[in-house]
Amino acid sequence: MATSRTGSSSSSATRRSSSSVEEFQQVLNERKRKRMASNREAARRSRMRKQKHLDDLMGQVSQLAHENNQILANINITTQIYLNIEAENTVLRAQMAELSTRLQSLNEINDFISSNNGVFGYDHPNNYEADHDHHHHQVNIDTFMNNPWGCFYGNQPIFASADMIM
Repeated sequence: MATSRTGSSSSSATRRSSSSVEEFQQVLNERKRKRMASNREAARRSRMRKQKHLDDLMGQVSQLAHENNQILANINITTQIYLNIEAENTVLRAQMAELSTRLQSLNEINDFISSNNGVFGYDHPNNYEADHDHHHHQVNIDTFMNNPWGCFYGNQPIFASADMIM
């Protein structure tokens, strides 16, 4: 009987050890299943974060492309305005040069007329004053009328203004 007891006790120990091995395997399997589920959930959250980040970047790209197009449009408008103003300045500079030349010519004519260099029949201002005081002043009409600047008289300076351009 001792033998049978030993045999039965050994089989119950084997049963206990096999059941503890099975329980241990079940615990390991359960941990593995939970870990796999946890990993799947973490991977899903990671994919969602990556997708959100990608969507945010795509939105940012779209916004920056729109802003870039607006900036390019503003640059084109500003460039066109600049070119128009530059063309207008070129015209105004040419008109200013022409008017400056005319003014210089008119001032030279005025200086010539006011210099009393014989165009009006006298050679010196003192002669004019002397003639004028005695009412003997004679103006050579032919010289005055044939003078190409005969329409100008007196000592009035001639000026041009920017309003004359318009």
